[in-house]
Amino acid sequence: MTRILRIDASARTVRSLSRKLGDRFIADWSALNGPADVTLRDVGKTPPPIISDDWIAAVFSQEMTPEQQALTRISDEFIAELAEAEMIVITTPMYNYGMPAALKAWFDQVVRINKTFTFDLARGDRPLEPILPGKPVVALTSCGEFGFGPGELNEGGDNLVPHLRFASRYLGMSDFHHVGIEYQEFGDARHERSAAEANRAVRDLAARLSQQPVRAAV
Repeated sequence: MTRILRIDASARTVRSLSRKLGDRFIADWSALNGPADVTLRDVGKTPPPIISDDWIAAVFSQEMTPEQQALTRISDEFIAELAEAEMIVITTPMYNYGMPAALKAWFDQVVRINKTFTFDLARGDRPLEPILPGKPVVALTSCGEFGFGPGELNEGGDNLVPHLRFASRYLGMSDFHHVGIEYQEFGDARHERSAAEANRAVRDLAARLSQQPVRAAV
């Protein structure tokens, strides 16, 4: 049984397209591989706390006080879920051309020194090194606009997918996969076509990943 950590970030519930893509991926994966062991962390419904000066002081402490341990308890829980997972599925809309604040808050809680990365200046210009073992990261997104590729109408405006891809290195990412729906605010035939293509792409992605060995978490 594959252990999947699913992160849902949309503030919407029933009407969320990104959540529906997540449901589609889990269903397609389970149909091919048997039921998955899914841990759901819904940051859209329950946003994580934003890190603070006290939180930063705590994670850099050599020995935490009881107060600091309490302050970082949710971070410890998030990281434990991450470490146990064999695959990460992130469903998220694009808000104002980037991540929802709740998803950024989750990343800030889990990208943590000596937990998900080490820091050593002896490595030169790349002192940060991820700790967790490799696992596929699947990003399933939705956005109201369209055309964020090279030479397209909104080139340079996508600060969501590049951010997800880069930050996912600290989740133990072995490979990154993205499927997205565009044109949501237009609600026209282009949107319907984009949604249909995304659902087919999710099905194909589940089939393709099923042919690759999933590395066990440690």
